[in-house]
Amino acid sequence: MQYIDVFNGDADGICALHQLRLSQAVDSCLVTGVKRDINLLEKVDAAETDQVMVLDISLDRNHSSLQRILDAGATVTWFDHHFAGEIPQHPGLTAHINTSADVCTSLLVNGHLSGRHYLWAITGAFGDNLHDSARRLAETHGVDIELQNQLAELGMLLNYNGYGARLEDLCFHPADLYRRVAPYENPVDFIAETDIMEILRERYETDIQQAASLEAEYLGPRAAVYLLPDAPWARRIGGVYANMLARANPQRAHALLTRREQGGWLVSVRASLDDPTGADELCRRFPGGGGRKGAAGINELPDDRLTEFIDAFRKQFE
Repeated sequence: MQYIDVFNGDADGICALHQLRLSQAVDSCLVTGVKRDINLLEKVDAAETDQVMVLDISLDRNHSSLQRILDAGATVTWFDHHFAGEIPQHPGLTAHINTSADVCTSLLVNGHLSGRHYLWAITGAFGDNLHDSARRLAETHGVDIELQNQLAELGMLLNYNGYGARLEDLCFHPADLYRRVAPYENPVDFIAETDIMEILRERYETDIQQAASLEAEYLGPRAAVYLLPDAPWARRIGGVYANMLARANPQRAHALLTRREQGGWLVSVRASLDDPTGADELCRRFPGGGGRKGAAGINELPDDRLTEFIDAFRKQFE
């Protein structure tokens, strides 16, 4: 028997897995990738009696691979907050899925573990741009504002590390980043005793300065569209910059489209924080699109559908 941990390479995926493995330590095989690499179950070769943990990726996008793994006799536990489609009814599958706009995978795991490692759940929620949910959980546990702000920066930087078209765009491979996090029960110790935040912060600040110089392709009271160039900094910063714009303008939805080297566009969509719905619905209209209600994306938007997407985005949110 082997344990296989399959997780999104962003803050939410890493913090969700970390909570679970702090509660039940196992020697597992790690399967992850850049944040947009969500068809991760294709990489899993599981056999009878294997135990597969899946965190923060869409069941809908991995349905056929899940069925293959279940048919092989493995057991699968799934925590997620993205659109799931039809969930298989199978004795080998335990699914904890909640697509509410104020929930992320780290918060689902926190509830499952009765708050045993809530500081990491708060970090994951901040990283997923669920600041209100993160602060509510922090206040429930009496976490002071100074520590909340530290966890917010940590979550944002862990999330920033996951963005890129390929692993070479990232500062750290997400599996390596998880391994650096894994020894620390308390994120305060992780912040104090490692150089991870310093390294990520330095590159983040350089990238964000370039993003801040961009002018909007379209700017309205309820929607804004930005086009980013084909460059590593743009691939790294797109999602985090979209989160920043959403917090700065809570009444406005944002779409950031990053030019792909192969042609076409990588799309990040954030619904307005005042009404965090519709992002997943919009992106699923286009091939390779998906996500959750408040934040979604498209991996490969063709050039000949750029105008169509912008029109659909404006119609959805204006």
